[in-house]
Amino acid sequence: MDRLTEALALLQQQARPGELAGMARFGINPDHRLGLSVPAMRRIAKTLGRDHGLALALWSTGIPDARIVASMVADPAKMGSRQMDAWARDFNSWDVCDQVCGSAFAASPLAWKKVVLWATQPQEFVRRAAFALLATLAVHDKQAEDARFVAALTLIEAAANDPRNYVMKAANWALRNIGKRNAALNAAAIDAARRIQQQGSKPARWIAADALRELGSAAVQGRLGSRA
Repeated sequence: MDRLTEALALLQQQARPGELAGMARFGINPDHRLGLSVPAMRRIAKTLGRDHGLALALWSTGIPDARIVASMVADPAKMGSRQMDAWARDFNSWDVCDQVCGSAFAASPLAWKKVVLWATQPQEFVRRAAFALLATLAVHDKQAEDARFVAALTLIEAAANDPRNYVMKAANWALRNIGKRNAALNAAAIDAARRIQQQGSKPARWIAADALRELGSAAVQGRLGSRA
């Protein structure tokens, strides 16, 4: 049995076709999906181990569950620029986008370059990927300087009038995560949210109001104050 056949057999064993309707209600694209839970996919990825060649083969199947597992077994150091762009263009569901950004793209040395590039792209899920990746970096890139995130706030401001749901929600997610990183970035993110609010469009007002509500909350302010 070759590696791809083995991996697909493991996926089929955990398939949950009865869950697809419920997933669709959460905006998850059910097309060609097996219905695996994220914990099940993580267990399969752990069983398979790191294997970049297998990741490419799994991605080529077009099965969303297989693509999520592909991101978990891929080697971020081996992900070239063209591969990242190609995978991003293939996104057609928010969950695959976010899982790939968190499992593979965020660990790539090209991650920050892709945030900047994808934030201006017209495709909904490519643009979402920029902000999902930025939201992930705000939590997990412990070495990044504040200046990188301050610069990234301008990308969020520029996208704040995009009315597409999956872009709007990811831009808001990135803004909130930046603002929860430390006290200085909290102040910068709140200032950005106020500027976004002044843009006046419906998506901009929603992004700003939701971010200001969380970033100015007693819980967030208290947590950041305790770190100072």
